Amino acid sequence: MNRGFLDRLTFDPDHGAHMDEARRYMMIRPDALMGIFRRLDPDARGTALEAFGAAIFEQGSDSARAYRAVSGDGAALVRVIQATAPQLGWGVWQMTLSDDRLDLSVRNSPFVAGYGPSDSPVCHAILGMLRAVAGMVLGGQGRIDAAELSCAACGAPLCRFQAWRIGTEVA
Repeated sequence: MNRGFLDRLTFDPDHGAHMDEARRYMMIRPDALMGIFRRLDPDARGTALEAFGAAIFEQGSDSARAYRAVSGDGAALVRVIQATAPQLGWGVWQMTLSDDRLDLSVRNSPFVAGYGPSDSPVCHAILGMLRAVAGMVLGGQGRIDAAELSCAACGAPLCRFQAWRIGTEVA
């Protein structure tokens, strides 16, 4: 059985660092992180949230590649990501993989908890990670697109996302 994320995480007190192999992690309160975005004017907020999602896609792709090397195929990677997300404090993830898309539902998103009520979705980081994982599990050479279909910050009961290969439609 694969070791869970928390089992792999080490703390180096001499350097003040939490490490998963070469990947460094830090703890930060969601309200402190999302407070940055809440304080920006709406145009800057949208740009900053998109940049946050893009950064998570880039760095999350590295993490997902490491998880895939341990877990194996796409379905196994989905199981590892679902198990790892709550250990990282990213809420409870439920992923459904089909041939052409990856659906994700998230309960208790820390980004919603940290931001509070919003007129627009705030879970760009989760969207970035979904894009990273979908690129690995949907296979093929095509590009991947993704969208947040509903956000608890906007009053939905949970956050719902979908990723798909370009050329297929969102359901």
